[in-house]
Formats: sequence, structure tokens, C-alpha cells
Amino acid sequence: MKKIKWFLWIWGCAFAATVAAQDDAVSRIIALGKDDNQVMKHLDVLTNRFGGRPVGSDAYDNAVDWLAATFRDWGLEVELDEAGSLPVGFNRGPWFGRMLGGEQAMQLHFVTPSYTSGTKGLQRGHVLLEPKTREEFEQMKGALKGAWVLIGGKSNGWAIDASAAGDSMRAAILAENDSAKQRNDLIIRRKIDEKDQKGKKITGTNNKTDVLESIKEEPALFYKEMCEAGILGIIQSAPVPLVALYNRSLVNDSTMTFDRLPTVPDIKLDEHQYKIIEQMAKERRAFELEFDIRNHFKIGPVKYYSVVGKIEGSEYPDEYVILSGHLDSFDAATGGIDCGAGVTSVIEAARLVAKSGAKPKRTMLFIAFAGEEFGLLGAQAWAASHQSLWDRISNVFNRDGGPLPPVGVSVHKAACEDFVRICEPIKAIRPDIPFEVKEIGVRPRPVRLGGTDATVFAVKGIPTVTLEEKDVKGYNFNYREIWHTERDLYTKSIPEYQEHAATVMAIVGLGVANLDHLISREGMYE
Repeated sequence: MKKIKWFLWIWGCAFAATVAAQDDAVSRIIALGKDDNQVMKHLDVLTNRFGGRPVGSDAYDNAVDWLAATFRDWGLEVELDEAGSLPVGFNRGPWFGRMLGGEQAMQLHFVTPSYTSGTKGLQRGHVLLEPKTREEFEQMKGALKGAWVLIGGKSNGWAIDASAAGDSMRAAILAENDSAKQRNDLIIRRKIDEKDQKGKKITGTNNKTDVLESIKEEPALFYKEMCEAGILGIIQSAPVPLVALYNRSLVNDSTMTFDRLPTVPDIKLDEHQYKIIEQMAKERRAFELEFDIRNHFKIGPVKYYSVVGKIEGSEYPDEYVILSGHLDSFDAATGGIDCGAGVTSVIEAARLVAKSGAKPKRTMLFIAFAGEEFGLLGAQAWAASHQSLWDRISNVFNRDGGPLPPVGVSVHKAACEDFVRICEPIKAIRPDIPFEVKEIGVRPRPVRLGGTDATVFAVKGIPTVTLEEKDVKGYNFNYREIWHTERDLYTKSIPEYQEHAATVMAIVGLGVANLDHLISREGMYE
């Protein structure tokens, strides 16, 4: 009996010491988070030293090298997880444009999607409205050489499909339009001959064969023909703030070579300036546009990697807690919010846990995923190559919603008690930023990928309990204003929110890693 009591006493002391050590680690994380928080320093490096970071760019590769070295400096094990490759790489340089002539010169406000052509140095030319029919093309084809062409539609940020598939699509529309025009001409000629309309506009009759067919419109319908005629580039109207995405047909074409790269710029111009220039072109006024766009390609294939920082678990090294964000961004701006705000919170959480001296029971992985903007590529590659871990991942905490602070978490019943205990220290950090744990019912399991890396894991049934965020102090933050636009900058971040987010992520991630069990999946999904 004495031996049993002695054993229980020793076990109790050890347990108390472990709990105390964990509490001390959390206290150190909170202190570091308040007095030595470096999340904005990390964001400064990513956005202002490297800039926008599409995969395949030098900026992205530089960010990978920096983050891997930084994780190692903090004592984390580092793995570069190959996520894929692109047929060519892309780097963006400066760009500017202006209007010459008219009532006064105008500096032009525009962007171009990544993986599209730049100009051949400084190029100046006249402006034409795009042809909509073959007759219009034939009438103006001689004037297309050296022209900037205004095309129809409203830009959504994507490049016009300059691939062979795009040419085929447009050729099919042209063939349909030609056939429709021939049928319409027959109807019109017959009506004129019958003198039924007496000079009035024909809109159709009760006879279905007499109804005029509509002509389909497509932006840059004569793209191939205009390029062959020698245009300088195409210009499309774009809502403000300007969105610039990428050239999907090029990025997704594994056979792409330098011989088949796009050759003319694809310019998305401020809709207000576009309207002015369009009206001047309709009036056939004498003016020119001048652009210098330094979009550059590099020889491929170009591999890209996700960066994985690892703190191995002391008791359950083969079970995992993942904190993640994506390292890549679009490059019309510098990726300060999407996903600089997300990934730097994860990076700083890794530093806080490492510097606190915590010894998590479970292995903690801090992952900066590659290629999220091109289709969740890094997360999909990592999940596919680590399928044996799926049942041993306690939770994936993914941050990809801007620089707002965590204000709570909603979890299913089986995990609620754990999160209440884990999150208790958070309430005392910032009384002005409340935090609440709420219980939710069973939810449908996602069946398809969504807009963030977390969905890659959710569709596999892996827990992706997410911290809820809110602009609690009313800084008038609007994610949709910034998302994928020219305004995605370091200056759009909110430092006090970012610092708090990094601290909370470190506490919650460490707390889940220190549970005696994996987060229960019972009642999580239908």
C-alpha cells in the first residue's frame, strides 16, 4: 500500500509539474506577445522586401528561402515540401502609362494580370475600338498596326485567353455569328423585296423563321487576327479598386514554351478613364496612349515549395496540430493582407511557441502553403503526400481572412470542454478584445474544395476548427475592398489586431497539442 501511495504521489507531482510547465509556457507566450511581438516585422519582410509573391516568381522563391532560414534560427525542423512546378516563371517590374493629346495629358491607372506580356519598352500608339463583325475587321485591319485596342466587357481580373483553346472558342463564335448574319440578311432582303416593312426596322413577325438572330459578343473576339495585324495591346474596362489575377491558360498548360508565350499586353484600365478614352475613340479624336509595362518571364519548369516548420511532440510525436496560412500572393500589390496577414500570424505563433520553451505533447507543424491563389496547390500536394497522417491530425488552424483579431471559436459538443479550458487564458490578454467559446451542432461535411486551404482538409473529414474574427474596434476594415486588388498592401494591416492574432494562435495551437487526446471527431460532421 505504501508503494502505491508513493507511486501516486510521484505521479501526482510529475503531473502537477507538467501542468505548471504548460501554464508557464502560456504565460511566456503572452508576455512575448505583448512585449516582443514581431508579426509586423515578418509582414514587412514579405511585402516590402520581397513584394507580391505568385508562385514561379523570384519574390516567392526569396520568401521560401527566408522563411526556411528563419524557422531554423528559432530551432524548428524545416522541410520544403515540393508542391508542383510551372512551365515558365514570371517576374513583375514597374509599370506606367499616360494619355497624350486630347484636352490634357492623363496618367493612366491600370494593372495587368500576372503571367501576361509586357510592352517592348516604351510603346506609344493610337486607339481603336475593337471590331465586332468581320465587316468591321476588314474595314479597319490596316489601321490596327501600332494601335491600342479597347475591347468590350468588364474585367474581373483574369487574362483574356490567348491560348489555342481560346482562339478555337472565339473562332466558333465567329462562325456562329457569320451563319446568323447570313440568315438575317436573307430575312431582311426578303422583307425589303416584299415591301412589308415600308422602311421600318424589322424586329420579327409571328413566323419564327422571320425572327432576326442575335449576334454573340465576346471581348477580343478578333484577338488572334488583331495580334497578327500588329496591335500593341488590348485594354479592358475594370472596376476600382483594380483586380489583377493571372493567365490561367498559361499557368495550367504544362506544355507551354517560350515560343508560345503571349506577345501583347492585357491591360485592365480604371473604368472611369476607360469611359473617357472610349468616347474620344468613338469621336475619332487625335490622341495617343503610351505604356511601359515590365512583365518578364523566365525559363521553366519552375518548382515551388510549401515551407513546413516542425516542433516535435514530446509524448505523441506521431500526432499533429497544424497552423497554416499561404505564402503566395498576387502581385498587383504586395500581398499584405491576402495572405500576408494570415501567414505572418502563423510565423509569429511559431516563434512564440519556440521562444517560450514549450514542449508540446503533440507535434506542431507551422505550414506556409504554396500556390493557394492558383488553386490550393500546396495544401493539396501536402495532404496527398501525407495521407497516412489524416487520422492523426488533431486540428488544422488555417488563417486566411485578413488582419482581424480572433474573438471566439465555435466547436461541436465533443470538443467544447477542451476548447473552454484551452482558451481561458486568452480572456485576460486584451479585455477590449473579447473571446468566447460557443457550442454548435452537427454540420454537413464539405464535399468540394472552397476558397481556402482549410477546405482541402475539411473534405477529408479532418477537423478544421477555425478562430472567428471581427473588427471589434471599428477600424472600418473591408476585406472585399482589398482582396486580390492593387490595395493589398502592408499599410492595410492593423498591427494591434495582428499581434493579438499571433498570440492567440500560439496559445490555442499549443493547447490542442497538449491535450491527452486528439480532438474528438464525434458529432463534428453529419
